[in-house]
Amino acid sequence: MENRLLGNTGIKVSELCFGSLTIGPLQVNLDILEGAQIISYAFSKGINFIDTAEIYDNYGHIKEALKTVNRKDIVIATKSYSYSKETAEKSLSKALSELDTDYIDIFLLHEQESKHTIRGHYEAIEYFMKAKEKGIIRAIGISTHRVEAVLAANQYREIEVIHPIINKLGIGIQDGSVDDMIAALKISYNIGKGIYGMKPLGGGHLIKSVEESVDFVRNVPYLHSFAMGMQSKDEVDANVSLINSGYIPDDIKQRIKKKERRLHISDWCIGCGSCVETCKNGGVHLVNNKAVPIMEKCVLCGYCARKCPEFCIKVI
Repeated sequence: MENRLLGNTGIKVSELCFGSLTIGPLQVNLDILEGAQIISYAFSKGINFIDTAEIYDNYGHIKEALKTVNRKDIVIATKSYSYSKETAEKSLSKALSELDTDYIDIFLLHEQESKHTIRGHYEAIEYFMKAKEKGIIRAIGISTHRVEAVLAANQYREIEVIHPIINKLGIGIQDGSVDDMIAALKISYNIGKGIYGMKPLGGGHLIKSVEESVDFVRNVPYLHSFAMGMQSKDEVDANVSLINSGYIPDDIKQRIKKKERRLHISDWCIGCGSCVETCKNGGVHLVNNKAVPIMEKCVLCGYCARKCPEFCIKVI
């Protein structure tokens, strides 16, 4: 698999990044050994880049997988909601300890929205900059679902990496279209930011057009890499085949299709009811101000996710 320089960071990453959200408690909740085996398998297939976050609660899975490789051969990106020196110090210490590593390759501020949130979290950035001077962090960045935050990050030299949501339908982009996002990323790319996308399958909603969806992000000229969630060795093989050959072998595709898909609603749902209003099949309702799927009525169309302001609905 091709490795690429991530902007001006000097860090080389594989075109495909292992999105680890799917293996942890927020989704399939694999035990540490099972999750580690899948991550290790991905490493053996040429994926050298893994994305995680403090909130994913899966550092233990990655720590176990790192026992099978040379740490210097793997690029780890993590994220936290740090906003001050104290919270940044706590998040960095937690990552180093629970991953059992001396350094983090890329540390991102999680889910930034605009110049205002970046400014409000700048004390954390300053702490991470000092950690970078000591060699504890190699690069600093942000993750975001908003075009506005990409444009804001372009104004900060110290923000070296941007992790934006990008897919062919713009599912999950909260303040514009996919064309708006690509236009903002063009600016980022041209000034040397490292860019790796997230959710090329729109949180699972584009799974029926996986080849086309992956081909779309691969042809965005301003992405150095992109993260895809993987829950099994079959999914690793499918995604690696897509990158290396442009297609998924039929036998792997059939095995993956046998997996029962479901609608997943994360616990940060605010109970706004937009999903209920959108669903024409009665596939979701509110219980105690939280959205709850009704799987016997849900057709897994994903339309409700496009209306979720918190992007907490996924097909998994």
